[in-house]
Parts: sequence; structure tokens; C-alpha cells
Amino acid sequence: MPFVTTQDGVEIFYKDWGAKDAQPIMFHHGWPLSADDWDAQMLFFLSKGFRVIAHDRRGHGRSTQVSEGHDMDHYAADASAVVEHLDLKNVVHVGHSTGGGQVARYVARFGQPQGRVAKAVLVSSVPPLMVKTDRSPEGAPIEVLDGLRAGLAANRAQFFLDVPTGPFYGFNRPGAAISEGTIRNWWRQGMMGSAKAHYEGIKAFSETDQTEDLKAITVPTLVLQGDDDQVVPYRNAALLQHQLIAGSVLKIYPGYPHGMHTTHADTINADILAFITG
Repeated sequence: MPFVTTQDGVEIFYKDWGAKDAQPIMFHHGWPLSADDWDAQMLFFLSKGFRVIAHDRRGHGRSTQVSEGHDMDHYAADASAVVEHLDLKNVVHVGHSTGGGQVARYVARFGQPQGRVAKAVLVSSVPPLMVKTDRSPEGAPIEVLDGLRAGLAANRAQFFLDVPTGPFYGFNRPGAAISEGTIRNWWRQGMMGSAKAHYEGIKAFSETDQTEDLKAITVPTLVLQGDDDQVVPYRNAALLQHQLIAGSVLKIYPGYPHGMHTTHADTINADILAFITG
């Protein structure tokens, strides 16, 4: 399997499909998943003639279950290592949830200064700051995040069933079209990774203030989120991202959940394609 080794010795697994001279799209997955979470997008954009790349974040999926570095700086540096290894240029970076924070930091600190980034897409993403503070009064109380840590530490296998069965895909809503396969696939991906990486990743995605990252983004950026996102409320995420990223395009989907790129893949794929080719 293809891996790139980072400067601190972590092996990062990646997928690289399609013609090497085609425009690349790089996908950044959410917590606690893997590159497999982008299957619907990878196959769709591959069929449209793009080169598609996705990697497993350190401690997730098939990448090394390393003890250290579960923070947004290392996440972005690891993404940069994949880009540099493959010498990708004119890349569209697409991130979901924690992956959106990873995209924001990568674009601001690595890819943009090197001229490697063409566009960015933030899907149900965590920036600028998820936790409730004086600077983020609409954020999630720290007690909620502590509850995630407690649930993971007590029984990760059960916790990783409860999340996709409930709020992640909106399957807890009346009349929801529940997909058992989607739930099992979420659980499969989560259980492949490291409990330590997942535990520490909660702090990374919720307590990292990325206001300056968003302000630093100058490439065309598309911001997408559902107004029924029960994991990352859109008023504290997509609306603020749109305000902070100059010239960004915002689209809010009525009734869509956090994992809308899976539950509503056809719509999300079409909108991202229109943005990339527009």
C-alpha cells in the first residue's frame, strides 16, 4: 500500500487514483474516520476526469498509530507531506468536519504560499472555533466535549455505534432513511484507528482557534453545510467561515445533517463539481 513518511517518522497512508496529468482533488476526512469516508466523492470525480487523492490522518485508518502529534499543526503538515511527495499542483482541497479545519490550516500555512492550491471546499467544517468561549459564545460547552471523551474512553466500540446511529447522519430524526450499511461503515473506519488519536483529536477539532487561518485564505473557497447539523451547528461554523474568508461562496442546505456528503452525495458532488469547473 502507498505510504509517505513524515519528518517525524509517521507513515501516512494515501490513495491516488486517476491520470497523473489530470487536475488533482485532495480529500481530507473527518473525525474519527479515514480516507474511505470519501468513496462516493472519489469515484464520482474520478469518473469526471479528475485525479483524486485522499489520506488517512495520523492515528486514523491505515496510518501509523503514533503516540504524539494529534493536533491541527501536525494534521496540516502531514497533508503537506503527501502533497510534496506526489508533487501535486493546482489542487482543489476538500475537507469535511475536522478535515475542514485541516484544509484551512494547510491552505493558510503550507499550500497557498507554495502556489499549490487552486481552490478549497469546506464541508460541515469545524472552524473557526467549536468550543464555547468568550470569542465563541455560540460554541459547544466544554461539558459536551468532555462527554465525548468520556464516552470514547468508557466504551469506544459502543460510542462509535451511537454517533452514526444518532446525530452524525441525522438518523435520529423522525422519518429518516436509516442506512445500516452507512452506520457499520462509520464504525468500521473508526475502529481501525487509535483510541489515543481519537481521544486527543477531540481537543484538536474543538479547541483550535482557526480564525486567522480563515482570514489568511485567498483562493476561491466554497463553504457548504446543512442547517440540521447536530454535530457542528452551522451558525457557529459555515456562517462565520463565510464572513472570515474573503470572496467565499456559501450554501446552506435545509434539513441536511453533518454527514451530508454521504447521505446526500449526489447533491454535494454536483455542487462541488460546479464550483471547481465554474
